[in-house]
Amino acid sequence: MNSSDPLVTLSHPLAQFLDAVPDFPKKGILFQDISPLLKTHFRETIEAMSELFTADEWAQVDYLVGIESRGFIFASALAFKHNKGFVKVRKPGKLPNVHSAMAYGLEYGNDKLEMQKGDGKKVILLDDLIATGGSMQASAQLCEKVGYEVMGMACLVDLKALNRFEHKGLTVRSVIQFDD
Repeated sequence: MNSSDPLVTLSHPLAQFLDAVPDFPKKGILFQDISPLLKTHFRETIEAMSELFTADEWAQVDYLVGIESRGFIFASALAFKHNKGFVKVRKPGKLPNVHSAMAYGLEYGNDKLEMQKGDGKKVILLDDLIATGGSMQASAQLCEKVGYEVMGMACLVDLKALNRFEHKGLTVRSVIQFDD
């Protein structure tokens, strides 16, 4: 990605390490590839995501929920860093003992997510990117449906022009925002 691109607002120094891939996974989609960033600046990325929440907020949370599949990267690293449990939101057929499922729309199609039974504890949802908010919304609703209390939501990249997503007054916190 070129930081001089007039269509992009770089809100964080880590944004320069993303790779914008046109027409992936299909024509008309500009995919923000996080692979180069994670390859060279993983520790800094996890620290930046950790700073999205206060010490008091981290103290109140029991589990970090990763949304398949790139959300697993952030949720597991942050769970380790903050001594929390890790819970997965999976696509169909990937998880045994499924308690509930939720269908949702995304910017290039439809999908479905599944979870195992929750235990009433407090969670933060994590993913790599929010575009339309479909998978984040489905995951938040699914967490509540299976028995978790959603305390926060975060992602590395927010494509703000594509969403105005919030869930019960909670907005998605992000490290990098693209306004255009």
